[in-house]
Parts: sequence; C-alpha cells; structure tokens
Amino acid sequence: MDPSRAPSAESPLAVLFDAYGTLFDVYSVGQLAEQLFPGRGQDLSVLWRDKQIEYSRLVTTSSDGAHYRPFWELTRAGLVYAIKQIANIKEPERAEATFGAQIDRLMNEYRNLRAFPENQAVLQALRARGIATGILSNGDPGMLGSAVRSAGFEALLDHVISVDAVRKYKTHPAAYKLGEQAMGLEAAKILFVSSNSWDALGATWHGYQTLWVNRYQRPFEELGTQPTRIGTSLRDVLSFFEV
Repeated sequence: MDPSRAPSAESPLAVLFDAYGTLFDVYSVGQLAEQLFPGRGQDLSVLWRDKQIEYSRLVTTSSDGAHYRPFWELTRAGLVYAIKQIANIKEPERAEATFGAQIDRLMNEYRNLRAFPENQAVLQALRARGIATGILSNGDPGMLGSAVRSAGFEALLDHVISVDAVRKYKTHPAAYKLGEQAMGLEAAKILFVSSNSWDALGATWHGYQTLWVNRYQRPFEELGTQPTRIGTSLRDVLSFFEV
C-alpha cells in the first residue's frame, strides 16, 4: 500500500501543526545569512538548524532535563556555534566580539520567519469547516507569539502550545501530551502535521494521526514506522477532511 494514502481509522477532529519547518520556513534566514557571510549563507543556515535541534535533544535527554533552556536561547547558541565553524573561530569569546551585530540581525530575522505561501488558505479552509487547530512547538511562547503575529495567523489558530510548559522538547512524550490536553481529545483523534520527519515519527509513536509534509523529497526515517500519510505541502492536510 502506498503510505502516502494509508487510510486512518477515523477522520481526525482537530489538527496540530509543528511550527518551525512546517508553518514557518526556517531556511528563509538564508538570504540574510548570505548577505552577511557571502558564499556561506546556505551552509550557515543548515548548520544553524541542525545544531538548534541537536541542542534541544541534548538538554532534554541529559540529567532528566536538568539542563533545559528556552528554545530562543538554544537557537542563539546554535547560531553562535554555526558562525564559529563557518568563520573558523577558535577562541570562544571572539565570535560574540567579532560578529555580535550579525548575530543580532539573524536572530531578529528568525523571530519573524517567512510562512510558507499555502498556509493561510489551508488554515482558512480548516476554520471554515469548523476544525479546531493549533500549534504544538518547541518554540517558547515569545518566539511563537512573534511568528504567529508576523504571519497573520492569530485568528486562524485556536491554540498555540509551547513545550516550555513541561521543559522537555519533542520527541519527549510529555511534549506531545500537551496537544491532547489542550484539545481535550486523545491523540488518535488529532492530526499532527510536521515537515520534520523525526517529529512526524515521534508523533506517530505517541498515537497521533500524522501527516509528514515532505517538502524537499527526502526519505522517511528508517525505524520501521511510517506516518499516516505523506504529502508535499500543507494543502495535503485537507485530504483528511474530504467529504
């Protein structure tokens, strides 16, 4: 059976979206990164994202989350690391001293990431059908508030949920549980949507119906579990609600 069209047990009653990479393009910072670091902007934006996620896993799994720091801090730490590697800086203090202005500009850009172009119409269609919607994200409340306002999504989302409430990042079960609590539904009755394959897998393991939005035509994780469906844009969410 084609996993992109795998049937679900029942139609979901609500939709939760991952934020970074799913609603908001984390690589839209690449244009500014290229201006600030000519010829290395793409490398910088990719390394920055990879380090940001690596840090979220590290602080969640080490010492039972005792080293937790808000996602904004991890995002900045990942950027500083990426700049140090791209600029071949050996002395820890030199990155801040030399590139402080660039760090501030890139962090401000991250606060207002560009939304993917189809998102507004999809959220409006879900609203018209009476489907409850929300964000469940690693982002801390301040980050998410800025991103949602910048994209004009305030009136189109019923919930904006940050894992900061439990101080554990996805894919920890406590993070995914927040979605069930906010929606007042068990995971099996909620569609979780992510462009991050590891997130779609974690949500599937938690019990959500899942849509992996495979924007970049990559293979899914090789751990024996597939998401409920695979799509290529956020528009594929609407296939779960066809009448």
